[in-house]
Amino acid sequence: MTAPTERNRLDEEESPYLRQHADNPVHWQPWDDAALEAAKERNVPIFLSIGYSACHWCHVMEEESFEDEDVAELLNEHFVPIKVDREERPDIDAIYMSICQQVTGGGGWPLSAWLTPDGKPFYVGTYFPKRSQQGRPGFIDLLENVKNTWQENPEEMKNRGEQWTDAIEGELESTPEADDAPGPELLGSAAEQTVRTADREYGGFGRGGPKFPQPARLHLLLRAYDRTGATQYRDVAVEALDAMADGGMYDHIGGGFHRYATDRKWTVPHFEKMLYDNAELPRAYLAGYQLTGDERYAELVRETFASLEREMRHPEGGFYSTLDARSEDEAGNYEEGPFYVWTPSDVYEAVEDERDDDIDTETRADIVCERYGVTQSGNFEGKTVLTLTTDVPDLAEKYDVSEDEVRDVLADARHSMFEAREERERPPRDEKILAGWNGLLIAALAEGGFVLDEHYTDLAADALDFVREKLWDEADAKLSRRFKDEDVAIDGYLEDYAFLARGAFALYESTGNPDHLEFALDLARAIEREFWDAERETLYFTPESGERLVARPQELADQSTPSSLGVATDVLAVLSEFAPDEAFAEIPEAVLETHARTVESNPFQYATLVLAADRNATGSLELTVAGDELPEAWHDQLAETYLPMRVLTRRPPTEDGVAAWCEKLGVENVPPIWADRESAGEPTLYVCRSFTCSPPVTDIDAGLEWADDLAPE
Repeated sequence: MTAPTERNRLDEEESPYLRQHADNPVHWQPWDDAALEAAKERNVPIFLSIGYSACHWCHVMEEESFEDEDVAELLNEHFVPIKVDREERPDIDAIYMSICQQVTGGGGWPLSAWLTPDGKPFYVGTYFPKRSQQGRPGFIDLLENVKNTWQENPEEMKNRGEQWTDAIEGELESTPEADDAPGPELLGSAAEQTVRTADREYGGFGRGGPKFPQPARLHLLLRAYDRTGATQYRDVAVEALDAMADGGMYDHIGGGFHRYATDRKWTVPHFEKMLYDNAELPRAYLAGYQLTGDERYAELVRETFASLEREMRHPEGGFYSTLDARSEDEAGNYEEGPFYVWTPSDVYEAVEDERDDDIDTETRADIVCERYGVTQSGNFEGKTVLTLTTDVPDLAEKYDVSEDEVRDVLADARHSMFEAREERERPPRDEKILAGWNGLLIAALAEGGFVLDEHYTDLAADALDFVREKLWDEADAKLSRRFKDEDVAIDGYLEDYAFLARGAFALYESTGNPDHLEFALDLARAIEREFWDAERETLYFTPESGERLVARPQELADQSTPSSLGVATDVLAVLSEFAPDEAFAEIPEAVLETHARTVESNPFQYATLVLAADRNATGSLELTVAGDELPEAWHDQLAETYLPMRVLTRRPPTEDGVAAWCEKLGVENVPPIWADRESAGEPTLYVCRSFTCSPPVTDIDAGLEWADDLAPE
């Protein structure tokens, strides 16, 4: 057999990102024992390149360097080059991104790291051009320098590797001295800090570009407004929701959100579409809809879910990971954004076959172009990313037509432009299915099904069934992270268990089906077993039974996805209501005590943990319905009411029924959330918070009045 590093081995991998590099002349290796042992045997550094399939600059670095024979010769002879898909291995990414941010002050993808043969980093950066330019060192020069230094003075690099590994452990693995868990005042201080960072002119956070979606911060602001009535919290959240909805980050023709905006005004996005953004943003818009009643927010959710069902759903129910930013343009070049951008002539051609006796084609095209800002010069490389630039009343006045006629023109045009766009070369799709990301979407679909349309509940149930069938090992109670073409791989991380538990519980709230609650409890028990460190009183990102890396990370801060530690803490607190004899309640309290000083020092960065701490401090709003079903009128009232800390639970009307549920759930004693809450001969509601409960009521309005009375101050 040949040595593993004598050829490119990525053709054996299922990750679409790794397979994109399978034809490179670089002898890429996956992160596995064979590659790591080869580095030790050859006594050469590892060159680690981390990216993902929809990453624009990853594609650029591949074209400039990894397809280049000279670069490949250097890498193959003097290094063990390893490729990692950050979406499959977020643990590896977290470790080496941490040191990149500490050393360089920034990060991003592709992440480029040089490691000793035992995995300790000694040089790190992100994208490097092949040759030096604009102050960036050239990749080929870096390879030469690292090669020479390793050959002449390897101890220098090994010493740096030791120092940097110590820094990684300090940043990611260690825990501070515990303090009291944050109190209810944390929510207000976090909201104040969030408002101070807001861009009140253009919406969102930060007063420059790029602009990223920050769903957890929006939930924080909306909850703080609901708690205090301070209008600036609501206003900042609404400004961000409107800015994202109006700008180029939203796909105005097909629905759904791109990754982020490159500029302060939210005009030009990075065009990749990520499953997690299109799960978490609809949850924020649903909350905004319940709080403000703005029907537009509900329509954005419907359009986003429709786009996911159309473009990213596996035939059996799970959802794929990403759509690429790049696709082939009319000239045959593989560029970023050609599927989504428009010229005035594109718009004219799309609408010219529409029939309207009152409004001619040119006027209809002009209305559409003005609505979406389409101009001859464009706003992106000579073409236009669609944004909402002109209001309907202004268009009606300018073109001397009614507002209803303008809306009809725009609705017809969106349909025609969608059909025209379908003829373009579509962006590639990364068809791996990740447990955690599906968990985020299951929660969003379940909430959307409760608030808007039961069809979304069905989609959520299908997705959960898919993940349970493909990725959950019932016998060992373990979750795998990735499914691709019937191949299952990678031990699940904390985010997989926590995000999926949140999704399963949300589906239980939406349907009342105890099967979903049972699965959520199974996942919670696995979180305690695999991720809880009782000595350090924290939840780690990697499982206890998993691979040992140079550090075992924790994930406190929100990244592009919510903090896994924050979601796990919150979902364990919720599930403790149903399993009081287990450690679910003690873990959140201990975690929040451990990280109290960190979160309180800069709550803006830890919004998901702030929300978990707020639940811990003030208690959930428990709505227990005793009865065979949730009355339709109750459902409708709850669907339109913003109750950010609601735990909606059903229980059978009889004690025998409750006992059967407890046996099914593996719960020894009837939990207080169900105990002594019997039906009064018809569906009966009990409203409780922090050991204070309403009397049994059979009228939803009376129950919601009690909810107001029990709200924390």
